Formats: sequence, structure tokens, C-alpha cells
Amino acid sequence: MALPPLNALRAFEAVARLGSFKAAADALFVTQSAISHQVKNFESWLDAPLFHREGNRATLLPHAQELANSLSLSLAEIDAACHRARSDNGRKELVVATIPSVAMCWLIPRLARFKQAHPEIETRIVYAIHGYEINFSDVHLAFSFSPSPPKGPDFDAAYFLSGDSLPVCSPALLDPDADRPKRPADLRALGLLHDGDHTGWERWFAHCGEEAPTPLTGTTYEDFNLLRAAALSAQGVALCPIAMIKPDLDSGALIQLSDHRMPYGHDYYLIKSKRTPMSVREQVNTFAEWAFSER
Repeated sequence: MALPPLNALRAFEAVARLGSFKAAADALFVTQSAISHQVKNFESWLDAPLFHREGNRATLLPHAQELANSLSLSLAEIDAACHRARSDNGRKELVVATIPSVAMCWLIPRLARFKQAHPEIETRIVYAIHGYEINFSDVHLAFSFSPSPPKGPDFDAAYFLSGDSLPVCSPALLDPDADRPKRPADLRALGLLHDGDHTGWERWFAHCGEEAPTPLTGTTYEDFNLLRAAALSAQGVALCPIAMIKPDLDSGALIQLSDHRMPYGHDYYLIKSKRTPMSVREQVNTFAEWAFSER
């Protein structure tokens, strides 16, 4: 029996996975009519319909849904195998994806020590965007910030650093002749800085057993690195993960204003790809061991 047409398989799987012929066409960079033609070609090869068609609507039949699930797994395995073969070509560049906060506050300040200890390992650091999936076809290791260990078939994740946070500010923001603020409510007078939205401070005041001041005013920053820069430049009080600002606290560039340490609800994780080619696996393990030793 002849093998099924590969293009038709890809077209059908894309329609089933994405939910429409148009979405499949966009994903495969072809016209919608081309997708329809390939699906009809596949139905002819099967000698069985795959969709219940009513007007302009097409709904997967039960046996077609089962077939689509199997195809998705098989095509994903083929994709992974091809990426491993393409990557396993003797090149030993280690690709590390990291969210910006970890890159700027934790990894880059320490990276020279890794290069000194392992000059034979070439590294490439790329951004991982918080809240977006990482393509582990091209990434060997990644740092993420998540409410629980990330889970997926292509990687393993391990707890790395706590996301617990404290309120901090620049010493330049404080009056040297006045007492340091003691009560949570006193922080409002210094100006509150917000990371993304106001919920962090709302949760922190609740954690202290107090109502948050109303209204919660102050500048909001969409990126933690912007928030940290604002705190360092004495723009106000920021609620920051301790793991990311420990060097600032140690140097005195930032000052802790409260002992109320709040669980952020997220922690930092180090993720190792399962797609790593043989030529880079030793380097991946070396980097991971080094990273954990630096905590």
C-alpha cells in the first residue's frame, strides 16, 4: 500500500490542531484553497470523510480527531529528531534563554566567572519572554519565573531561586536626619513603584495585616529591570525579589525598609531541554552545575 501524501497529512493535522482551514493556511504559508485541496486529497486516499461539512462549517468526525492526535505526536517527534540531527553537527555553542530580570541581575554579572572556569564552552545568551513558551528546538537551557515548576514533554525544570520579595529604596530617598519608616503605611509617603500593576503592593499590605492605602498611586513599570532602575535612582519604593537585588542590598545601593518578606507566588526555575544534541549535553550539565553552585 502506498504511503499517505505527506503534504496532505501536514495540512490535515494543522486544520485539526488550529481549528480552521484559514488558520492552517496561515501557519503553513499557503492559500486556504490549497489546504482544502490537500485535505480532500487525504480523504480520497483514506476513502473516508474526515469532516462533517455543513455550509461553510467543517467539524472533525470522531475517528478524524483520533487520527489528528496521533499525527500531532508523530510530527512533533519527526520535528524533534530533525532538529537534533541538524544541531548535532559538531558545533558546541551553548544557548541559554533567560528572562530579562535574571539576565541583567543574576546571570550577566556572574558570567565572567563561568567563562574563566570553562573557557572551552562558547555561550549564546538569548531572551526568554515571561509568559511565552520557549522553543527548545533552538535552546539548551532556560531561566523562567513561574508559579510552579514548568512542565512539558521537551524539558525538565528544577527550582532555582525564591521569588520572595521585600520593599526597598535608594538611601538617597530617605532623610538622613529622620527616622527610617517603620510602619507599612509610612512607605506610601515615599512613593510606591509598581511592577506591572498594583497587585504586588496590595498583596504585600495584606501580608502585613494592613489595608493598602487608597488610592495606590505611583509609576507602573512593565519590566522588572525598569522598576529596579527607578528604585536605584531614588524614584520611590519598589517591591523586589530578594534574589534579584541581593547585590544592591549588599553594596548599600538599595536599603531594605521592612522585615515583612512576602511570598511572591512565583519562583525562578532552571530548565534543561530534552532535545539537546549529543555534542552539547556535557556543556549543558556543566553550566547547570555551575549555576546551582552560584546561588
